[in-house]
Amino acid sequence: MDDNAYSVEPAAEMPARPARRGRSRDDLKSFRDKLTHGTVHKPEFEYELLTMFARNETSAPFAMPALCFIFYITSMFWASFTEATTWIAIVSISRVYMLDQCRRLLSIPRTEVNVGQWRRHFNRIELVNGFALAAFALIGISIHDTDGASPATFSSHVFIFATLMVVLAIRMTFASTLPRLFLAGTVPMTVAVAGRLFTLGDPFYFALASMAIGIHVFFVYLARGLHSTALAMVEFRAEKDNLISELEEASAISDEARRRAEAANKAKSRFLATMSHELRTPLNAIMGFSEVMEKELIGPIGNDIYRDYARSIYQSGDHLLCIINEILDLSRIEAGRYDLHEETMRLTDIAEDCQRLVKIKADAKALVIVEDFAPDLPHIWADPRALRQICLNLLSNALKFTPKGGRITLIVGHTQDGGQFLTVADTGPGIPEEEIPRVLQAFGQGSLAHETAEGGTGLGLPIVQNLIHLHGGTFDLQSELRKGTEVTVTLPPQRVLHAIAPLQPLGQERHRDPAPRPARQPRMRMAPAGVPDHVAYRISGDAR
Repeated sequence: MDDNAYSVEPAAEMPARPARRGRSRDDLKSFRDKLTHGTVHKPEFEYELLTMFARNETSAPFAMPALCFIFYITSMFWASFTEATTWIAIVSISRVYMLDQCRRLLSIPRTEVNVGQWRRHFNRIELVNGFALAAFALIGISIHDTDGASPATFSSHVFIFATLMVVLAIRMTFASTLPRLFLAGTVPMTVAVAGRLFTLGDPFYFALASMAIGIHVFFVYLARGLHSTALAMVEFRAEKDNLISELEEASAISDEARRRAEAANKAKSRFLATMSHELRTPLNAIMGFSEVMEKELIGPIGNDIYRDYARSIYQSGDHLLCIINEILDLSRIEAGRYDLHEETMRLTDIAEDCQRLVKIKADAKALVIVEDFAPDLPHIWADPRALRQICLNLLSNALKFTPKGGRITLIVGHTQDGGQFLTVADTGPGIPEEEIPRVLQAFGQGSLAHETAEGGTGLGLPIVQNLIHLHGGTFDLQSELRKGTEVTVTLPPQRVLHAIAPLQPLGQERHRDPAPRPARQPRMRMAPAGVPDHVAYRISGDAR
């Protein structure tokens, strides 16, 4: 056979994949630890904050131009057309350039972005925008008189103050992710507005200028709060992405492990199927020839030693065949390919058949098999081959572990909830409590079993467990050292078929009674012509 027929994966690839997974897992764990313990420096998220500002600008490209156009129209009431037009032109050019640079940043791959350079570039552009907006506070200053009491002067200065408030609010909304950029775009206008109001020398305008400075400080405080919120949001998003990456990594590892397990299971199934065929063919020939030699069917051997050798060969071959069959049965059960062929049967009949099969071996060891069957047990719905294998495995274990002159008790009865059980109890050496889990595993045997029992594979009890579980039943093993072992398998009530009483006694069914004849209806006769209807009815009644 080809040595590579059952290989699951090339050996060269196996060390590389765990190494890659290990590096990725370490990187993810390190990044998550930094996020958890707060050791990630804020510049690590500068790119996200920078792109958030760019998206804010490009999401509402006409907000600031429309507002500046309103300022431009309003400024016509106190400023000259040339000054106002020059101001709106400068502001429009700076805004268009800012939007163009924001779109350019968003179009560049992240790996090609120099965050520090772009941050300084935006600060310079925003500073130009700030000076352009600040020029709004200076237009018309040469036309107005310095008398703050005139209505035109008062209205223009109040409007300029209101304009500052609106600009501060809008720039705080758009540029809060970058506090320095917010300052670069608003400080020039605040200084210009406050300076113009201070130069008027009126207490009212002095208070208005002070209020402008105070409101600017307040907006700076709000912008820092929004910046902290945006930074926390970016951190949480990074942690979420990290967790998603870990989940994807774990899912990939799980899928890979499942794929390998499925491949290994298929390889095992192919191996068992192939080996069972390869082993059974020569094994049957060996057993057949050894049996012919032992029974001297062709002719006498002439030597008792050779006859004993032939008997030993046959017994060893039979033992090996049993091992192969048990391994195949267990592999089919574990792979879910063991199909139950269910039919109606009695559990007591199965127990009696198995007892007769092992009676010869029991007599050879001077063992007594005691039957204790409950009378009139109803039929059950189960696989007779599986239940026969369960009973034979339990009886075979009892025969192996019970010393000469011992007793084996075979019990069949019903449970309190309506199910049925089968119990095999022996007077063997017993099993230490700490060894019971090992005994119930495939190929597992207790320490005393190696000293006192005959040879075995350790597959009997695992097969019993799996077969009874396929029937929806339970398995229980109770053992006391030096006193014996008791194994009980229980079938659920759903497997028990209860006889249904006939609805009517046999031979007395209602459908056998003759059906009653319907009452005869009166025959209507036609009255002679000219006779009234009521007379006709009377005639019919008389005729009846």
